[in-house]
Amino acid sequence: MPHETAPILSAGTPLADARAALVVLHGRGAGAADILALGREIAPDGIALLAPEADGATWYPLSFLAPLEANQPHLGGALDTVARVLKQAEDAGIPRERIALGGFSQGACLTLEFAARTGGRWGAILALSGGLIGTGEDPEGKPPADKLFDYDADLTGTPVLLGCSDVDPHIPLSRVRRSALVLSDLGADVDERIYKGMGHMVNRDELEAASALLAPLAR
Repeated sequence: MPHETAPILSAGTPLADARAALVVLHGRGAGAADILALGREIAPDGIALLAPEADGATWYPLSFLAPLEANQPHLGGALDTVARVLKQAEDAGIPRERIALGGFSQGACLTLEFAARTGGRWGAILALSGGLIGTGEDPEGKPPADKLFDYDADLTGTPVLLGCSDVDPHIPLSRVRRSALVLSDLGADVDERIYKGMGHMVNRDELEAASALLAPLAR
């Protein structure tokens, strides 16, 4: 399975001493060290940072807008890797409500897909330039009967930061807004921030908003 032996890099407060954890997922062509640098900018003391590294620097080969099956088995392996990192944090005694999951670009897409499939009360979900994966079909490849995406998970009470440019060349604005609606329907408290003309990047406003969500987890 792709990513089965993906290394997990760490930073911040050691997991054994941390009050909370932030799992961060890198984008296509980047690596764990890159996303850890972003994690250090937004995570206060007391939070352990965990970042898995994808095989070949990509979590799945095609666009996140492709049919789910077209990105298999890599997408399945990526989701399993996120679950493995999450278990590492929970095995260290950190409850789900003190674990944040975040990422940029391809990592943001994977973040949203994992959260929408698994549910639970997370400390925070941070998706910077991303959207839900696929064409709207369910994980078995069947189109839902009445809406674009169909998930059974419950994200009640989970704060979600969803930030993106209105002209991102990789992430259609329509998918960002659809993702925000889906996550809201699952019970999440979604903060959708769309930036005019920004391009494919992270800005200071997003970093400050992410920091504000993480601060209470470290107390």
